[in-house]
Amino acid sequence: MKDAVIIGAGPAGLSAALYILRAGFSIAVIGIDNSSLKMAEKIENYFGLEAPISGEALLERGRNQVIQLGGEFIEEQVVSISWEGNFVIITNAQTIHCKTVILATGAAKNKVKIPNLSELEGKGVSYCAVCDAFFYRGKHVAVLGNGEYALHEAQELLPLAGHVTLVTNGLEPQVDFPKSIDIIQTPIRQLNGTSSLEEIVFEDDTTLPVSGLFVALGTAKGSDLAKKLGLFLENDKIVVDDSMATALPGVFAAGDCIGGVLQVSTAVGEGARAGISAIKFLRTQKK
Repeated sequence: MKDAVIIGAGPAGLSAALYILRAGFSIAVIGIDNSSLKMAEKIENYFGLEAPISGEALLERGRNQVIQLGGEFIEEQVVSISWEGNFVIITNAQTIHCKTVILATGAAKNKVKIPNLSELEGKGVSYCAVCDAFFYRGKHVAVLGNGEYALHEAQELLPLAGHVTLVTNGLEPQVDFPKSIDIIQTPIRQLNGTSSLEEIVFEDDTTLPVSGLFVALGTAKGSDLAKKLGLFLENDKIVVDDSMATALPGVFAAGDCIGGVLQVSTAVGEGARAGISAIKFLRTQKK
C-alpha cells in the first residue's frame, strides 16, 4: 500500500512527488517516459536556468531528485483505476493500492477522428468497460484499440457481453488477445446509428452490427482515467478547484491534463499545489 500514487512522470507529477516525499509519505510515480517536455530541444524561459537546457535533461534532473528522496518509478501503462475502500490502480503488469491519487498525465496528443463517434458518445460509444459493461450483457460489442489498454477493456467485457470484436482501425495488434475475440484490422469509415450505435462501417464497405463500441486506443489518457472515477470533464480536461482537487475526495490533478497555460513552469506550480493538497488529505486520514 502506497500513501500516494502519481500517474504521469512529467514536470507536474515529479513536482508533486517531491513535496509528498519531503512530507514523509511513500509514493510511486507510474508512467511511460513520454512527456512532451522530453521533445524540447532547448528551454530558456524557466526560472533559475543560467544556460539553455534540453527538456530531456531537465526531466532527468527531476527524476533524480525524486529517486534521491526514496521515490519509486514504475514504467508501466495504467489501464484502470477504481475506488474500493482505497484506490486500486491496475497496470499492464500489476495492481497497486494507495490512499490518494494525483493525475498528471499530460495532454492528449490526438483524438481518433471517426465520423459520428462523438455524436454517439453515451449512446453506444463508451470509454470505460468497468463502468458500462453491465449494460451490454449478452450483446455484441467492439473494442477500438490494439494494445494493453484495449486488451484490458476486452477482458472486462468478455464475462458479460455476448461477443467481443477488436477493431484496430488499420493498426497491427501489439499484444496477444484471447482467441474468443475476433480481430478486424480494416480501417473504419464511420459509425452508424440514430438514437444509439447500430453498426461500424469499414473502408472495404463491410459492416459490423454492434450495440457498443469501447474506445481504448493507445494508452489511457487522463480523461479516460477520470471517466472511470466519475470525475467532471470540460472539453476533455479534468475539472479541479484552486487546490487541484477533483470532485472525488483523495483525487487531485495537475499539469496539461487540466488545461490552461501549457508551460513547464505552470505544470511545476500545479504539481506543487496538488502535492501539498494530497499531503493535507493524507494527514486527515491518519487522525
